Amino acid sequence: MYRIDLAYVGRGLHEELAAYIADQQDYYADEGVHVALRDGCTWDIERLRRCATIGLGRALLSRLTDGIPWVALNVNTHHPLFWFLARPGLTSLTDLAGQRLAVHAPHSPPGCFARIVLRKAGLDPDRDVDTVVRSPGDYSMDLRRLREGKIDAAYVGSTMAPEAVAAEQGWQVPAWVGDHFQIPTVGVAVDPTYIDPDDPAVRAVVRAHRRALQVIHNDPDTTVRHMRTFLGGQTEDEVRAHYETFIAPYFTTDGQADLAVGDSAIIEVAAELDVPTTVTAAEFYRTATA
Repeated sequence: MYRIDLAYVGRGLHEELAAYIADQQDYYADEGVHVALRDGCTWDIERLRRCATIGLGRALLSRLTDGIPWVALNVNTHHPLFWFLARPGLTSLTDLAGQRLAVHAPHSPPGCFARIVLRKAGLDPDRDVDTVVRSPGDYSMDLRRLREGKIDAAYVGSTMAPEAVAAEQGWQVPAWVGDHFQIPTVGVAVDPTYIDPDDPAVRAVVRAHRRALQVIHNDPDTTVRHMRTFLGGQTEDEVRAHYETFIAPYFTTDGQADLAVGDSAIIEVAAELDVPTTVTAAEFYRTATA
C-alpha cells in the first residue's frame, strides 16, 4: 500500500469535505493508499510543501509570491465557501462602509478573496472598512463579538451554515463570496520539488477524491450525514438546506478546473497582492491526473 501525508490548511466543509468523505467511505483504502491527514493550518510554507495539500488558495498565493512551483491536480469547487455575516441593518456589502469587520489577514487566501470582493462593491478595505484582523478558527469568537456588539460584521468560513446562524440570531448575510469571486479552489496540490505529481500515491488520492465528488452529487443523504459532523450547531434540515444551496450546485463532478475562471482569478489575486502574474491557469491547474 502506498503512503502519503495530506495536509489541510483551513477548517470546515470548504477545506475538508471531499477528503473526509474519501476517508469515511474507505476510498483511500480502495485505491491502495494510506493517507495521513495532517493539520497544516499553522504550518509555515516550507513544512507544508513536503506534503500534498488540500489548500489550493494558499498554494497559488505562495507560487505567486514565493515562486514555489505548486501544481494543482484536483479541484473541488470554483466558489469559495466564505460569507460576510453582519448585525441587523447591514444588508449589503456597501452597508459595511465605516463598520467593524473581523476578517482574515490581507495576504492569507481568504483575506485576499475578501478584499477582492469588497473592492468589487466599491469599498477600499484599507480605508472604507474598520478591519479587525484575526486568525481564523471555528469563528465562534466572531459570533460572540457580534452578539456583544464589539464588531459589526465578520467574514466567516464553512465551520457553520451562516444563513442558519443569521436566521437564529436575527442577523444578516450581506454576501457569499462565491457569488462575487470565483477561483478553482480546494482539492489536491503538490510541490514537484518534493512530490512527483505522477507518484502512484498522489494519483490514488486524486481518484479517491473524485469518487467523493460523485458522492456529493449523487448521494445527498450520505453527504448530509457527513456534513453534520462539521455542522453540529445546525439541525438536519438546516444542514440539508446548506447542502442544496452551496454544495451540490457548486462542487465539481470530476475535479477539473475551468481554466478561463482560473486565469481571471489569478489576475485578480496577483493584482490584490501587488505581484506579477507569473503563472497561467494551465500551468497551475493540471487536472488530467487520474
